Amino acid sequence: MRLKTVLFAAAFAALATTAVAQKKAPPAPPKPAAPAAPSAADWRTPNPDDVLVIDTNKGRIVVEMVPEVAPLWTQRVRELAKAHFYDGQTFFRVIDDFMAQTGDPENRGTGGSTQPDVKAEFLFRRGADMPFVLAVDQSVAEVGFIKALPVTTQSMMLAPMTRDQKVSGYALYCPGVAGAARGQSPDSANSQFFLMRAHYPLLERNYTAWGRVLSGQDVVKAIKVGEPVPDPQDKMERLRLLSDMPENERPKIRVIDPAGKWFKAEVARAQAAAGANFTACDVNIPVEVK
Repeated sequence: MRLKTVLFAAAFAALATTAVAQKKAPPAPPKPAAPAAPSAADWRTPNPDDVLVIDTNKGRIVVEMVPEVAPLWTQRVRELAKAHFYDGQTFFRVIDDFMAQTGDPENRGTGGSTQPDVKAEFLFRRGADMPFVLAVDQSVAEVGFIKALPVTTQSMMLAPMTRDQKVSGYALYCPGVAGAARGQSPDSANSQFFLMRAHYPLLERNYTAWGRVLSGQDVVKAIKVGEPVPDPQDKMERLRLLSDMPENERPKIRVIDPAGKWFKAEVARAQAAAGANFTACDVNIPVEVK
C-alpha cells in the first residue's frame, strides 16, 4: 500500500510540474503570412541603360547595375558591353557556395581590357536624394535596399554633422550580387567581374559591388564549377545592354519596388521567419521577365 502511495505522489508531482511548465511557456507568436499578390503600384521598371542581358550556354542572366553605389565601374561595364568586349568570354573560375567569375579575354584570370584600371568603390556616400529604402534601423546603422541591391549605411541622423551632408555605406554580398574582380591593389579592377552564388560577407568593403541578378540566378548556380574550370568552360555568348537590343528582342522586365507596400510586408515576413538571424539576404524580391 505504501508503494502505491509513493507512486501516486510521484505521478501527481510530475503532472503538477508539467502543468506549471505549460502555464509558464508563452505561446509562440503567429508568423505573418506571405503578403498578398503585388498590385500594379508595387512594381517598377528598371532603366534599360542599367540592365545587362547576358546570354550564356546555360541560359539567360539579367543583371541590374546600380550606378548610385559604383558609378565608375558601371560606366566601365557599359563601355565594354557596347564594344562587345564580353561576347564569347568564359566563366573561368567558379567556386560552389561562393561565386562565378568571368570578364577576362584570356579566360584565365590574368587579362583585362585596354582601358585603365578603375578605382575602388568599396564604399559609397548616401545623401537624402538617394533612393534608399529602410528595412532595419539598428540605431547607429541602417540596413536597406537601393533598387534590388541590399546595403548597410550609417544612420542618416549623422548626415547633418558631415561636410557633404551624407553618410557612408556599403553593399552586402548576398546571392546574386555582382562584384568587380581585382588584384592585390584595391584600385586594380579592370574588366573582370563575378556573380555571387551564395552569401559571402567577407567581400564586403573589400570589393566593389555594382549590381544584382534580377533573373537567372538558377543559371548562375548551374555554371560548371572549377578553379580553374575544366574544359569545356561555360561562357557568355553575348552580353548586351537592354537599351542596345532591338525593340522586338528586348525582354519586358519589371521588379518589385522596395518603396512599395508589398515590399514592406515581405520584409516583415522575412524578419519574423528568420528571427535574430535575419539579414537583408532573406528578403524576396520578385521579378517578372517576359
